[in-house]
Amino acid sequence: MTTPATHTTPLTPEAAPGSSRPPMELADLSVMIGGQGGDGTLTVSDLLGRYFRKRGLYVYTSRNVLSRIRGGHADASVRASRDPIAAVKSQVDVLVAFDNEAVEMGGPELASHAFVLYDSTTFKLDLPNSAGFPFATLVGGPLGQPIFKNTAAYGALSVIFGFDHTMTRQVIEERFKRRGGEALEKNLKALEIGRKVALESAGVPDRFSLVDGDAHDLVLTTGNQAVALGFVVGGGRFFAGYPITPATEVMEYLQRYLPPLHGVVRQAEDELAAVNMILGAAYAGARAMTSTSGPGLSLMTEGIGQAGTAELPIVVADCQRVGPSTGEPTRHEQSDLSHLANLGHGEYPRFIVAPATADDAFLVTADALNLAEKWRAPVILLLDQALCQNTVTVPKFDLAKVRIDRGKRLTAEAVAAFAEYKGYSFQDDGVSPVAPPGTPGVWSQSTGNEHDEWGHVSVNPTNRIRMMQKRMEKMAKARDDLPAGRLFGPATARVGLIGYGSTSGPIREAQTLLEARGTPTRYYQARTVYPVPTHEIGPFLEGVDVAYVVEHNYTGQFARLLRETLPQYHSKLRNIVKYDGNSFRAPEIIAQIREVS
Repeated sequence: MTTPATHTTPLTPEAAPGSSRPPMELADLSVMIGGQGGDGTLTVSDLLGRYFRKRGLYVYTSRNVLSRIRGGHADASVRASRDPIAAVKSQVDVLVAFDNEAVEMGGPELASHAFVLYDSTTFKLDLPNSAGFPFATLVGGPLGQPIFKNTAAYGALSVIFGFDHTMTRQVIEERFKRRGGEALEKNLKALEIGRKVALESAGVPDRFSLVDGDAHDLVLTTGNQAVALGFVVGGGRFFAGYPITPATEVMEYLQRYLPPLHGVVRQAEDELAAVNMILGAAYAGARAMTSTSGPGLSLMTEGIGQAGTAELPIVVADCQRVGPSTGEPTRHEQSDLSHLANLGHGEYPRFIVAPATADDAFLVTADALNLAEKWRAPVILLLDQALCQNTVTVPKFDLAKVRIDRGKRLTAEAVAAFAEYKGYSFQDDGVSPVAPPGTPGVWSQSTGNEHDEWGHVSVNPTNRIRMMQKRMEKMAKARDDLPAGRLFGPATARVGLIGYGSTSGPIREAQTLLEARGTPTRYYQARTVYPVPTHEIGPFLEGVDVAYVVEHNYTGQFARLLRETLPQYHSKLRNIVKYDGNSFRAPEIIAQIREVS
C-alpha cells in the first residue's frame, strides 16, 4: 500500500499538525459531504446522523442532489446539536469532498476553524486544515469496489471527531446488516481502512470532540415517513399515487406499512388515474389519499374539483418543489400556495393545512382525514421538499393523540329511520349525512355536475344557489376544526414573524439569536393557510408593529394572501423571500429584518 498523500496546513499556530493542542469541543456542529451522484454522500450523512443520535444529540440532515440516477454534483449536510434544531447550520465545521467541485461548493460556508477531508485519488488540494487520503484506491483493491470509499470516509471522520469505536461499528452493523453478510463485512473492512489511514496521519486524530446530549428518546425520521404513518394510524386504507420527487417516499413507506393492515396501495399509470382512484375509494367509504408535487398537482386539479362539488372526502399531500413545469425536482420551494388557494375552475371548498415538523406532520395527516370526512371536502396537506425529505430527530409519535372522526357516516340502522335518503340533503351545518354505496336501503348517486339533494343533475337556479351556499359555507363553519396556529416568543414583542412549513426551524433559530442580541420577536406558525385563519392572524398582527412573512417563493404568496384577507394590516406586513432552491439559514432571516427595518 502506498503512503497516502496528506496536506495539512495550519490556520493558526495552535492548530498545527502534530501539536499537543486539545480537541475543539463542539456542542453544535455541521458536516457537509459532497461529490458526484453515486459517490455515496447521503450514506455518509446517514451514518453520521445515526451516530450522533446514539450520543443523545439532536440531528438534522439535508440533501442537495440532482434528479438523475448517477453523476452531477450531490451533497448532503448533517447537523448535530445539544439543543433542539430543525434547520441547516450557517457554517460548516468539517467538509468531506469526493471531488474538487465539492470544495468549490462548500468552501464559502466553511467556518474559520473548519477542517477539510478529501479523497486524493483524483485530485489534490493545498488548503489550510485539510487532509487528503486516496479512499477510492484504498478500498478498491481489498474490497473490489471503490464505492466503499464513503464508509472509509466515515471511518476517517470517526477519528477526526474522536468517536467511540464500539459505537461507530454498531452504526455500520445496524445500517448494513439487512443487506446480508457480505455487504456488512465489506463495510466493516472499509470502516477500519478509513480509521487506520486517519490514525496514522499527524494532525488528524481528535481534532474535535463532541458533547453528549440528553435526546436519547427521540427517533430519526422524515416528513414523508411521518405522513405515511399518520395516514395508517389515522385509519387510511387506500392510497394511489404516481412516483414524483420529492413525494415518492410516501408511497414507498405505505407499500411497507399498509398491506399488513388490509390496506391497498396502488401505483397508478399517471396522476390523472391516481386522483380518480382515490375519488372512487372515498365514494365507496374508504379513507383515501394521494401524494404528489407541482406537475402532478396540475394534472390532479380537475379531479380535486370534482371532489369539491361531489363532496367526496379526499386528502392530497403536496410536497412542494421548485417550479414551474419540471423546474428543479430535487430542490426546495413553497410556490404552490397561490395555485392551491385558487385551485381549478369554478368555486368549491377546500382546506389547506400545513405541518411544520415531522412529528406535526404525523398528527396533521391524521387530522386531515377527519377534516375531509367530517366536512365532506378535499383537504390539501401542504408540505415542502425540506420537510418531506430532510431527516430530523423528533419525539416518538404519540398514538394516543390520534383521534378518528368519521363525521355524519350513517349505518344501515340510521338509514332505516329516514323517510327517504338524500345523499346531498340540506343541513344547517352544510354537511349531509352519508351512507356508502352498498348500505342496505340506500340508493346512492354521485356526480361532478351540479345536482339536487338526491344527486340528480340539476340546472335549477334556486337549487344552484342553495347548493353553492351549502358547500362554500363549510369553510367558515369548519373554523374550529382546522389545525390551530402556534405562537412562539413573548406576547410583548413588537417585531412579528409569520411562516409555515419547514421555515419554522430557521425562524425559531433566528428568534433565539435575535433575543440574545436584545431584540425579542413573536412568531406565528400557521398550520392552516386556507381559508386564512383571520381570527388568529388578525389579533397577532394587532399586537406587533411589523410582521415579516418568511417564505420560499419570488412573489411572497402567503403575504399576498394575508394582504387580500386582512387589508387593514397591509402596512405592517413585510416580505422575506428566498427562491434559490435552498432552505433558509437563520442569519439570512436576521439580515433581511435589518435591511427592511
